[in-house]
Amino acid sequence: MTSNTITPTALLARSTRYRWMQLILGVVCMIAAANIQYAWTLFVPEIQKTFGWQRAAIQTAFTIFVLVQTWLTPFEGYLIDRFGPRVIVLIGGFFTGLAWILDSYATSLSAYYVAAAVGGIGVGCVYATCINNAIKWFPDRRGLAVGLTAGSYGFGSALTIIPIANMIAGGGFQTAFFWYGLIQGVIIMLASLALRAPGAGETTASKTLVQSRRDYTLAEAVKTPVFHLLFVMFILTVTGGLMAVAQLGPMSQDLGVKDTKVNLYFVVMAALPFALLLDRIMNGISRPLFGWISDHIGRENTMFVAFMLEGCGIIALATFGSNPWAFILLSGLVFLAWGEVYSLFSATSGDAFGTKNIGSIYGVLYCSKGIAALLVPVGNLISEATGSWSTVLYIVAGMDITAAVCALVLLKPILRRHMARSA
Repeated sequence: MTSNTITPTALLARSTRYRWMQLILGVVCMIAAANIQYAWTLFVPEIQKTFGWQRAAIQTAFTIFVLVQTWLTPFEGYLIDRFGPRVIVLIGGFFTGLAWILDSYATSLSAYYVAAAVGGIGVGCVYATCINNAIKWFPDRRGLAVGLTAGSYGFGSALTIIPIANMIAGGGFQTAFFWYGLIQGVIIMLASLALRAPGAGETTASKTLVQSRRDYTLAEAVKTPVFHLLFVMFILTVTGGLMAVAQLGPMSQDLGVKDTKVNLYFVVMAALPFALLLDRIMNGISRPLFGWISDHIGRENTMFVAFMLEGCGIIALATFGSNPWAFILLSGLVFLAWGEVYSLFSATSGDAFGTKNIGSIYGVLYCSKGIAALLVPVGNLISEATGSWSTVLYIVAGMDITAAVCALVLLKPILRRHMARSA
C-alpha cells in the first residue's frame, strides 16, 4: 500500500466532514429560492390594487408556478441523477432570479403567468437537486438532513418577509420584485459551484431504520403499493398548506384581521406580517424537527402525529380565526404541522427505493404537489360562493386527518412488507 492510498475508513471520515458543507450549500440555495413561493402572498393585494384584476386570476400565477415546479421535477430528477447537482442548480439559480425580474416589468396577467412558469423551472431545479443531494449524502440521518434542507426553504423567507413588505410599502412592489430577484439568483448561482454528489464508499446506511438494500428504477418504484399510497397521502396533506401559503393574505383580509395591530410590548405590528413571520419560522422548524423525530420513532408514526396536529389546527383556525391573536397563533400551528411533509415523504422514498435513482423517483412523487396546487384557486372560489373560509378549512382538515389515519393503518404494514421483499 502506497502512502497516497486512502483507506475506506479515512475516506469515510473525510466525507463525514465534507457532507456537512454540502448540506450548508443546499440550505443557502433553498433560502434564496424560498421567496418566490412564500412571499407571493404579499404581492397579491398590491397587484390587485394596481391593475384591478380579480384575485382568482392573479392567484392563477401561483398555481402555474407550483405546477411547473412540481410537474417538471421527474425530468429534473433524471438530469440530476445523470449530470450531478452543480449544473442543475446553476441553471435553477438563473431562472429563479429571472422570474422576479420579469415580474417587476409585468403589466398583464399573461406576463405574470410567464414569469411564474420561469420561476417554477428555477425553483424546481434548486429544490429537487438540494433535496436529492441531502438524501444521498445522509442515509444515516436522512430525516434530519432532508428536514434541514427543506426547512430552509420554509424558513428562508422569514429572513426577508419584513424587508420585502417594507420595500413594497416604500418603493413599490415592482422595485421589490427586481432587487430581490437579482440578489436571490446571484446567491444560488455562486453556491451551486461547489455542489457534488457522494461517491462510492462515502456514506453509511442507517443503523436504526430499515432501508432498502436495492436501488429501484423509476419503472419499478411506480408499480409498488408504497409509491401509490405515498402519492395519495402527499396530495391529502400538502393541499391545506399550499392554500394557506397562497391565500393567507386574502384570508386575513376577509376575516377582518389583516391590518389589526397587535402589541408585542417591544413593537406594534399588523396581524398579517406578524403571522407571516411566525408562520415561516414554524414552517422552517417543522421540517428538521419532525425529520429528526422520524429518524428515531419511524416515518409512519411521525406522520400520524404531524398530520393529526395539522388537521386539528386548521379546524381551530376556521373557528377562531377572526380574532387577530388566534389567527396569528393558529396559523403558526398549522405551518408547524404542515412543513414536515417535505422531509417525511422524501426521506421515506429514499428509505423505500434506494438512492441511485431517487432524483427521478421522488420527482414523480413530488408531482402530487402539482395536483394539490390545482385546488388552491378552487378554495378561493368556494370561499367566495359561501362567503366564508370555514367550509374550505374544514375540507382540508378532513384531508389531513384522513392522511394521519392512513399512515398507521395502511402505510405502516405496506411499507413493512415492501422492505421484506426488498431484502
